[in-house]
Amino acid sequence: MSSLLIKDATLVTSANTEKVDVLIRDGLIDQLAFHDSPSYALPSVSDDPVHEVVEAEGMLLFPGLIDNHVHFREPGLTHKATMKSEAAAAVAGGVTTVCEMPNTIPPTVTVAALADKIRRASEVTECDIRFFFGVTEEIHLATLREILAGGNAELERLRSRLAGVKIYLDHSTGNQKIADELIGDVFKTCAEHGFPLVAHCEDPQLNKEAAEKYKDDESITPTVARHSFMRPAQAEAKAIEYAIGMAKEHGTPLHIAHLSTSEGIELVRRAKADGISVTCEVAPHHLFFTTDDYKRLGTLVKMNPPIRTVDHVEALWKGIEDGTVDCIATDHAPHTLEEKTETEPLKAPSGVPGVETMLSLLLTVAGGGNPRSDESITYYVVRIMDIFKLCFENPNRIFGLGKTGIVEGAAANMVLVDPHAQWTIEGKNLHSLCKWTPYENWQVTGRVVRIFYAY
Repeated sequence: MSSLLIKDATLVTSANTEKVDVLIRDGLIDQLAFHDSPSYALPSVSDDPVHEVVEAEGMLLFPGLIDNHVHFREPGLTHKATMKSEAAAAVAGGVTTVCEMPNTIPPTVTVAALADKIRRASEVTECDIRFFFGVTEEIHLATLREILAGGNAELERLRSRLAGVKIYLDHSTGNQKIADELIGDVFKTCAEHGFPLVAHCEDPQLNKEAAEKYKDDESITPTVARHSFMRPAQAEAKAIEYAIGMAKEHGTPLHIAHLSTSEGIELVRRAKADGISVTCEVAPHHLFFTTDDYKRLGTLVKMNPPIRTVDHVEALWKGIEDGTVDCIATDHAPHTLEEKTETEPLKAPSGVPGVETMLSLLLTVAGGGNPRSDESITYYVVRIMDIFKLCFENPNRIFGLGKTGIVEGAAANMVLVDPHAQWTIEGKNLHSLCKWTPYENWQVTGRVVRIFYAY
């Protein structure tokens, strides 16, 4: 029998932090010894033939975190990233479970495509990769219904690896916009099965009108800054309002992806107050960048939905503080540096990497720091316990991922973090295949020092 003892760690939950010793035997959590317990005693490993003791005084212990919105680019786009490379980036950032989006080549809209992704993911042992199923046409909806209905072992196996359904209300990377006539049927199908529906919310007509109005507007500089005018905040708000209305009508568990606007936050806040089944996520790039950053970073901060003005950014932080925001998810979307910089600015692909840097950015703010090193954004309160809730507890519940966390008898899937470690983010040192980051040279505090992984 092999064992490992983590001594004097600070266990993080959504309620509090507690000093604990954790005994792991053969990959399972054998014992939790809480220091505040009247019966506290240090677990012993001396009788085990192979054992290790990890001194963790001053360290934070999280369960392996969850990023419920990533693009790992495999298959079809492996010059940008692979499941293996991006899983390594995730784990280095304390994330051991991810939910991967359907806009690959081919897209995840068929049984064969889903089965192929699951096969590929099975070769990545350090990260649990789940998938979203995409719907753009009637045949995809029919396939979704077949998978959700089950009926044989293979369909049940496929469904067990699905985190939900993803629809795009307007085109983004991969041009996966759903046919308008199918939207109601998708909401209805997900409601019937209690299955999460994730929506990329941008109104196509408002986006089209804005694109025509601003694409050649030379008064907006640099050129790439027009992107935020061409996909305006009003387009997101209108699409979110529509999606919430559909969720209310059908009783669908709706999740709003990468919400980026103050109007969107307020719509979700009201919907929750009205008892509608809606949740939402925000991405780190929408929390840490504003439209002023186009001048410094150009196309490196081009994404969909685009970065917004500071009033929207601060509304997102307020939504985290008051509990309107359920998850922080990175929308990790690597492209090569050449693709991002060697094309016309408005034609550069949208998306940025972020899965490896999310935790350190949040820990910096939780510790009272400012990774931007300026005063351009007012950060609202985010606590260590909030990180647990936003990056583990809530996504685990919303997407039915079945993670048990740090409890006796569970698989030892944990992340040990030094909250005081200061380091500089440099793309060349990150694990993503693309080797760049919009957070280049940012000073952050808090870093993963060890992963204990089993599932």
